[in-house]
Amino acid sequence: MSLFAALALPGSALAAPSGRPVKLVAFGDSLSAGYRLPASAAFPAVLERALRAKGRSVSVANAGVSGDTSTGGLDRLDWSVPDDTDGVILELGANDMLRGTDPGVTRKALDTIITRLKARKIPVLLAGMHASRNLGPDYVARFDAIYPDLAREHGLVLYPFFLQGVMGDRVYNLEDGLHPNTKGVEAIVDGILPTVETFLDRIQSSATR
Repeated sequence: MSLFAALALPGSALAAPSGRPVKLVAFGDSLSAGYRLPASAAFPAVLERALRAKGRSVSVANAGVSGDTSTGGLDRLDWSVPDDTDGVILELGANDMLRGTDPGVTRKALDTIITRLKARKIPVLLAGMHASRNLGPDYVARFDAIYPDLAREHGLVLYPFFLQGVMGDRVYNLEDGLHPNTKGVEAIVDGILPTVETFLDRIQSSATR
């Protein structure tokens, strides 16, 4: 059953140590920005509502930029992620793949983003991406390995594929076949929600040590 059809589940609210909501930033490209969707139907807003329905005191800021690449994200990282951020959902790489960017370039940019956020003591949930199979087996293998490798190296919470169950399904995408529609965003949130809750639990655990 979709979380949007379910009643809010009971549970203690998770908040930052100060008592304010936990501040997450969805830092990504058009997939998280909500390309051609109302702000209320974009991934950050839908995720925030889903978390609050689960009793989580959380805000999710939209720091998605349509067309952004991993290197573009690196260039804007400092001003896109405020210092009072409690955690970042990092969703970048799809545009690198669509442009056929060398996976080594993508890996380096994402690694630098993660390293800089860790230096600021901001935890990261890494949302993975898969390469289109028509790019050839070598490219696919190198690109798809980026996310699990970086998650292992940095000890991150990983959601292996941001578009799981959505990519390629016309029911869940706009007519361009690339960007999720409102149903697609809801499906993405349904899929990623347990991983985000694990991420929030990790944030809370670290804050109380």
